[in-house]
Amino acid sequence: MTTHLVTGGCGFVGRNMVKRLYANTNDRVLFIDDLSVGTHPTTWAPWPKVGEQQGLEVYGDGRLFFLKADLRDVLRDLNRDPEHFRKKHGLDAVAFGDVFHFAAIVGGRSKIDGDPMLVAQDLSIDAEMFLYVCRNKPRRFLYPSSSAAYPIDLQTESNTIKLKESDIDFKKMGEPDMTYGWSKLTGEFLAKIAASHYGVHVTCIRPFSGYGEDQDLSYPVPAIAARAAKKENPFEVWGTGKQGRDFVHIDDVLDLTLLAMDRISDGRAINIGMGKLTSFLELIEVFTRFAGYTPTVKPLLDKPVGVHSRYCDMTWVEENLGWKAKISIEEGMRRVYEAALKQF
Repeated sequence: MTTHLVTGGCGFVGRNMVKRLYANTNDRVLFIDDLSVGTHPTTWAPWPKVGEQQGLEVYGDGRLFFLKADLRDVLRDLNRDPEHFRKKHGLDAVAFGDVFHFAAIVGGRSKIDGDPMLVAQDLSIDAEMFLYVCRNKPRRFLYPSSSAAYPIDLQTESNTIKLKESDIDFKKMGEPDMTYGWSKLTGEFLAKIAASHYGVHVTCIRPFSGYGEDQDLSYPVPAIAARAAKKENPFEVWGTGKQGRDFVHIDDVLDLTLLAMDRISDGRAINIGMGKLTSFLELIEVFTRFAGYTPTVKPLLDKPVGVHSRYCDMTWVEENLGWKAKISIEEGMRRVYEAALKQF
């Protein structure tokens, strides 16, 4: 039986991918997380824990295995001995099918700006992972980069453009967004090396502002939804609120990710977004309309806000993969709002 690996499998994107793989395949899924950001599977898994196997928690029908660990420790063991999982955990997973590498130190704007050296540890996480996949050749490898890898000088109030994949050029570099952007940009370079020098099937994605019903409150969409559900007034917004992002629902992110893995193997990076710029003021208007009131908006000008405008050009994806997002801003935000209401 094929075994897939999901790193960072208890974080927002990782756990949604675990659920998708479990529902859509008959394969085994091993997911690893140190729970520094993600939450334990018992808080979100739709299937019960059914037992333990040599340090692994087993869920569902016995095809799901969770390991609480720092991924770097696991990868160092695997890089020393590819049969580490069989010997230590009794799991025959020397060669993985698909590897989805979502493990990263990341959070909202307060973490990216507030503790950039902590976030820079993503460099060590990715280096250990790329060494492993180049030595052991899984069937396919997904490297999630980020829209933060794009040059910040293309995302200013006076220079707001739709970001194309070609706006990142390793021979003509711009400055990405803080240490998180630098680490993801480095990962993109490693993805190309893994594909061209080592023959690894690598797919690289640049998600923009992914959101969903089960995202934690350190991210703006669920936080704004929760405050609207409580009918906050005045309604606080970081900065002026005129800064904008390209919000894309997690279901669309996963749809395009899996399609891209079928079609792209050379490490090229693709955008994942709606191709639409939505400001935080517009987001507040959407949620407060759902809540049925019109608050006074109070800007918090001392809060970190990041770049002014970040949204993507989806032309390459539409023309080459035939894909467009299915979930509109209205529908996706309604789902998030209804989830927020259930918390009260």
